[in-house]
Amino acid sequence: MITFFRSFFQSKLGIAVTLAFLGLIAVAFASSDVANTGMFGGVTGGDRMAVIGDRRISTADLQTNVNNALQQARESDPTLTMEEFIAAGGLDDVLEQMISRSAISEFGHEIGLRAGDRLVDSEIVNIPAFQGLDGNFSAEAFRQALRQRSLSEATVRDDLAQGLFARQLVLPLGYGARLPDSLVRRYSQLITDTRLGTAAPIPAALFAPEDDPTDEQLQSYYNANRADYIEPERRVLRYVPFDINAVGDLPPITDAQVAARYEEEAANFAPTEQRSFTQLVLPTEAAAQAVIDEVEGGMSLETSAQAKGLSTSTLSQIERADLAEQASPPVAAAGFDADEGALVGPVRGDLGWYVLRVDDVTQISGQTLAQATPEIREELQQEQRQQALNDLTARLEDDFADGRSLTEAADELGIEIVTTPRITSDGRIYGTQQSAPPALARVIDYAFEMQEGADPQLVEIVPGEQFLLFDVSEIVPSAAAPLDEIRDQVVLAWRRDQGMIAARDAAARILDRVNEGSTLAEAVAAEDVDLPSPEPLRINRRELAQQNQLSRASLLFFTMAEGTTKSVRVPETSTYFVMQLDEIQTAEMTDEDPVVVSTRDQLAQASGEEYLQQFLDAAEDSFEVETNSVAIEAVRAQLTGSVN
Repeated sequence: MITFFRSFFQSKLGIAVTLAFLGLIAVAFASSDVANTGMFGGVTGGDRMAVIGDRRISTADLQTNVNNALQQARESDPTLTMEEFIAAGGLDDVLEQMISRSAISEFGHEIGLRAGDRLVDSEIVNIPAFQGLDGNFSAEAFRQALRQRSLSEATVRDDLAQGLFARQLVLPLGYGARLPDSLVRRYSQLITDTRLGTAAPIPAALFAPEDDPTDEQLQSYYNANRADYIEPERRVLRYVPFDINAVGDLPPITDAQVAARYEEEAANFAPTEQRSFTQLVLPTEAAAQAVIDEVEGGMSLETSAQAKGLSTSTLSQIERADLAEQASPPVAAAGFDADEGALVGPVRGDLGWYVLRVDDVTQISGQTLAQATPEIREELQQEQRQQALNDLTARLEDDFADGRSLTEAADELGIEIVTTPRITSDGRIYGTQQSAPPALARVIDYAFEMQEGADPQLVEIVPGEQFLLFDVSEIVPSAAAPLDEIRDQVVLAWRRDQGMIAARDAAARILDRVNEGSTLAEAVAAEDVDLPSPEPLRINRRELAQQNQLSRASLLFFTMAEGTTKSVRVPETSTYFVMQLDEIQTAEMTDEDPVVVSTRDQLAQASGEEYLQQFLDAAEDSFEVETNSVAIEAVRAQLTGSVN
């Protein structure tokens, strides 16, 4: 993920897209006072990180942007640390992005573009993060979003203004870009060519030293590659799961309680009547009466409705109160006062004039106290246990606030505390591919925000049913693993790298022999080490890409000139390759070939991106850009925690 992030933001296209479209709160670019355009002040340059034209960028800006960029990167890699992010070039990429962004803003000002307050206001009200539940702009949501990210309104408005300048400047540049058909056709041939040659692998394992490095060599290697051994933050959680059974035995429900509930809900136990109806609703009383007349004359209700382009509906096993709510109390009264089989109406209801046919009448006998007692007792027991559980969780939270420990709570509940192995923020058990216990899935994120030794927390896992008490008993900060703990791992890496150095030297010797007239096979055989024999290659560029088998070696093979020999390092396999390209075969293509048509569209997009790149470079070059390397390195040290 970090590789993608870095490559994207190093490209001017990535910068342009970011300038124009990235959400404000997601990136949260901060800006400072732009009135002071003087030179850097003080011994270390104060808080000024860069000056671009009339715009000043502070070290606080850089810190804010790097922190926000890290949070973005962590959406794909939750265990990514600041040290790893910066080691991969994240800080440098963000710095370049900020400079380019400021240069675009200054260029827009210089050529007369403006982003007034009303235009910025229109942007703010359309940002989803600033909208309330009704989908409209909410001042409270706006203020809350800014508070969460420690931003001021001035910062937000300036950020949006810069984005508006970028949108006005860069978006029109790539429209309508097109390259000549001859170039498109030649490029199409290039991306479908077939190449023939030979590859000689030179495995580092054949050159790796068998002896261990000296302590000094190993320490020096470890120091130079420290970033490769960064371990993510790990935490040990203790937790106690419990459910409604934790309340234990409760007093039995008494007959008096049952009787009281029976009296309170007497209507639920009284005899009831349910009826089924065929219903027709008409717009006027006269129309409804006409239907009734036809039915009384021998026509069915369904036939009468159909003749008028209408249809009846069926109401099955409905009670009086439900019909009153659906239609109206007069309709319910008329329907339930009539005999089975009777036609009722016209009666005015909520939707018009109703005609009802009583299809079925079902009498439901009520329940005596004795008959209802088992059901009422079960209901009261469930309510009693639920209330006891609610009281228990409320008391536990109060006890934790008063300093009670997780151990004391577990003893009271009679449940053993479960202690996890060290887990990482992505929910894995450190050092394995196993996941943390499923019961912790909802608390991992919160647990990694808690302080070690903080009060235990209570979390509802299944609402009203399952709960979890937990605390954080140990925090192991993210840092490079001590050399003593990973000595064997570092020794293997040192041997591999030493082998790669020797393999590189062997590749150089083989190249020299080939350039002096030897065949590749002869040059390989001349090595003291018994190397694998060269292998013939026949590779189609398009097929290779479709198979997703790209490597440094195959990429080199398709960038070489015919008749040349080159070497390439492939660290993924700890191997050097000496590649020899003998022949390039290309196919003849017409302008209507599907490959040519597709390539024409792709190159049009690429040329538009190139226009953007050239424009952004020119805009940045039009201003004197001063950077304060001392201040930048101070920010780097502070973010990685290496400040003395």
